[in-house]
Amino acid sequence: MPVDETLSRFSDWSYNTATLIYVLAMVFFAVEQAFGRVGRLRAERTAAKQPELVGASADGSVDTPRSDSAEPPLSPAARRSTSRAARFGRMGVSLTVLGALLHLAALVLRGLAVSRVPWGNMYEYTMAVCLIAVVTWLVVLRKYPSVRHLSVFVLLPVVILLFVGGTMLYATAAPVQPALQSYWLVIHVSAAIVASGMFLVPGVASLLYLIRDAHDSDSSRFAKLAGHLPGRDVLDRLSYRTTVLAFPIYTFGVLCGAVWAEAAWGRFWGWDPKETVAFVAWVVYAAYLHARATAGWRGRPAAWINVTGFAMIVFNLFFINLVTTGLHSYAGVG
Repeated sequence: MPVDETLSRFSDWSYNTATLIYVLAMVFFAVEQAFGRVGRLRAERTAAKQPELVGASADGSVDTPRSDSAEPPLSPAARRSTSRAARFGRMGVSLTVLGALLHLAALVLRGLAVSRVPWGNMYEYTMAVCLIAVVTWLVVLRKYPSVRHLSVFVLLPVVILLFVGGTMLYATAAPVQPALQSYWLVIHVSAAIVASGMFLVPGVASLLYLIRDAHDSDSSRFAKLAGHLPGRDVLDRLSYRTTVLAFPIYTFGVLCGAVWAEAAWGRFWGWDPKETVAFVAWVVYAAYLHARATAGWRGRPAAWINVTGFAMIVFNLFFINLVTTGLHSYAGVG
C-alpha cells in the first residue's frame, strides 16, 4: 500500500514536539530536585508508613512502619520552599503526560501512514520502547508519588534515545521487508518492546542505588547527587518490583522469537548474534531475580546484576543491529 506522506509528516512533528516537552519536563523536575529536598525527606518518612513500601530491605531486614510524631514540624520558610518545589514537580508530571500523549500520537500516525504496526525499523522500535518507558514511569509515580523527583533521571535516557532515534536512526516511512511481513511481528516484537521499555526504569533505579550505596559507604563520593536520592531500600524495591513485572513479558518475547525462527528459517535456535545476546540478557535478569530473592545477594550485588542486564538490552539494540551482521539485520537506518 502507498505511504501517506501527510500522516508521516504529522508523526514526525508529534515525535519532535514530544521530545521537546520531555526536555521541558526535565527542567521542572530538576527544579524540584534542587529546591525540594526538605519536603522530600518529609515525604519519604510518610511513604515509609505506607503498606506498599513496607517489605524486605536491601540488607535482608524487614521494614516496619515508623512514627515521626516526635519530629519537629517544618518551619514556614521550609513549607513555602517545599510547596513551590512540589508545584514544579506536579507541572513536570503534567508535561510528561502531555509528552506521552504526543508520543503515542506519533507512533499511531506512523502506523497509519504505512498501514502496518509501527515498529518495523530501529527508529520506530526506539520510539515505541521510549513510550513504554515513560508510561511505566507514570504508573510508578501513580503508586509511589514520593519518588517523583527521580523523574529527571528516568527522562534523561529517554530523551537521549529519542534524540538518537530522530537523528542517526531516522528512517522514512516505508513498507517493511518481506521477511518481516508476518503476524509474529506484532506478537514477538511488541513483547520485546514492552519488556525493554519497562526494563529501563529498574535499570535507572539500580544505577541510582549504586550511587547512593557508594555515598553511604564513603560520604565524600557523589555527595551532591546522593543527597537528592531516596534511601537504598526504596530504590531496591522499585528496581525489583518493576523487573518482576517485565521479566515474564521478556520471556514470552524470547519464546515467540524462537517459534517465529522455526517458521521462517526451519529451526528454533541458530546462535544468531541477536538471539544469543537476547538469551544472555534473559539469563542475567533471571540471575538478578534469584539474587534479589537470596538474602546474601541483595543490595549492591543485585543492583550490579540488574544494571548489567539493562546494558545487555541496550547492547543488543544498538551494537547487534548496527555493527554485526546476522539474520536479524533489519535496522532500516537511512
